[in-house]
Amino acid sequence: MTIDPAWVALSLTRHLGGKTFRALLDAFDHDLQAILSADTKTLRQVPGIGPKIAQAITEVDVVKTAAAMHRWQQLGVDILPCTAANYPQVLNRVDDAPPTLFVRGQLPDFTRAYAVIGTRAPGEASRDIAERLAIAIVKAGGVIVSGLALGIDAHAHRGALAASGLTVGVLGSGVLNIYPQQHRKIAEAVLLRGALLSEVAPSAAVSAPQLVARNRIITGLCQAVIVVETASDGGAMHAARFATMQGTPIYAVDNGASGNQALLDSGATPIHADLSGFVL
Repeated sequence: MTIDPAWVALSLTRHLGGKTFRALLDAFDHDLQAILSADTKTLRQVPGIGPKIAQAITEVDVVKTAAAMHRWQQLGVDILPCTAANYPQVLNRVDDAPPTLFVRGQLPDFTRAYAVIGTRAPGEASRDIAERLAIAIVKAGGVIVSGLALGIDAHAHRGALAASGLTVGVLGSGVLNIYPQQHRKIAEAVLLRGALLSEVAPSAAVSAPQLVARNRIITGLCQAVIVVETASDGGAMHAARFATMQGTPIYAVDNGASGNQALLDSGATPIHADLSGFVL
């Protein structure tokens, strides 16, 4: 039987992270049939693969996976293994990039993509800045990437949409299981001007670990990260840490938020209320 690379990538996603999946591909010269035919002893020679993972790989059921993929595709989900030509190449710089992405909508060119992120409970000034930043970026030909969360994320998406710009929402749930539910209308609007994407199965529920992990995708897709408002223990600080590890420039609005001040103290470029300081 002919094996679709996406079947294998998806089958392995629940067992392997991106880095280990790529090591597995390299070890077997990207021969998917060889991976599926290998015994546990051979698989364990690949860095990062222990006995449990090796056993799981030998039990992969690509036929079952193919059936699930067909159902999702019928619902408008594109499934992109990291081996696919249309997988966002910018993510290749991320050490643990997702082995598979699930996408609804149309992925844009990420050459001029900017992440606009922050707290779920922003002040009025921060909501306004998030929207004005998004509008300015898309009017200059950029793309807004955020997490579709309450607060700053939603205002960033709204700003992009108001300016008829392109925007992408990176979810901590499956792309068929919008979280938060009250953002279904925003999600539908985003689909008309960009895409929703996730590394978890399309119907998966949100989880706290995944909400953190998706930040590395947000920052990995972008050439800069803009933190509008966050506390020092806020979720946007996870994104800032991923951005630092990835070498992605960080901007922070110069306001009284403790997280913003911590970022500015550690070298982030300040953005002021009139948006001065930010250069596309």
